[in-house]
Amino acid sequence: MKKLLSVLLILALALTVFAGCGAAEEEETAPELTPIVVGASPTPHAAILAVAKEVLAKEGYDLQVQEFSDYVQPNLALDSGDLDANYFQHQPYLDDFNAENGTNLVPIASVHYEPFGIYAGKTASLDALADGAQIAVPNDTSNEARALLLLEAQGLIELKEGVGLEATKNDIVKNPKDFEIIEIEAAQLARSLQDVDIAVINGNYAIEAGLSVADDAIATEDAASVAAVTYANILVVKAGDEEREDLKALAQALLSPEVKAYIEENYAGAVVPMF
Repeated sequence: MKKLLSVLLILALALTVFAGCGAAEEEETAPELTPIVVGASPTPHAAILAVAKEVLAKEGYDLQVQEFSDYVQPNLALDSGDLDANYFQHQPYLDDFNAENGTNLVPIASVHYEPFGIYAGKTASLDALADGAQIAVPNDTSNEARALLLLEAQGLIELKEGVGLEATKNDIVKNPKDFEIIEIEAAQLARSLQDVDIAVINGNYAIEAGLSVADDAIATEDAASVAAVTYANILVVKAGDEEREDLKALAQALLSPEVKAYIEENYAGAVVPMF
């Protein structure tokens, strides 16, 4: 009897070891996800990438997001090879960075833009603006041009033909109601609303001030406008990496229906998909 029990015990142990080996072999043969490391600003870029991460996991990729609080380091990290891509900037900024730093970084997808809006101060609507009304705009070159183009699109002023995104208030050729264009630091525009008739405010500063592009703006940039297209936030890689399969998959994930739905459902018009 003891001999029989010993035999049974040995068989049971053998089966346990065999089963364990089988499980270990199965674990070892499970496919590993290929990492893609992307640099991004925390909001909204990292949040949008979190949605793309789920899409990419189904295709065999592990999206790893490194967050940056400035606009210089993510480009330097991409150029040095510490990142595979980054997502935080628009084309004019990238062009300036490449020119100033001797880098060769290129976009492979336009994902979203953050629209400028016109917000009411002392005057509740554009139609109610009186002669000589005060209109506040950002005082930096690129943002002032966007603001002026938006005012032109609403029929309030007319700019010199062809001036586009180089426009300043000196390029206004028609101002029928003699509006006073007041240049204010972009970050201070929302705080200045009570002192002017209307103000043109950057999307991010409007959000910080608790203003909703969808609910509070009396006019916004059109998605097809030159400013929206030019200032779209882009996915950027090193020149020569454009055809890498993992980065093409990343671009497709950022332009996926899942990402579009997330943007539209969570940002109430403050972030607008470009696809």
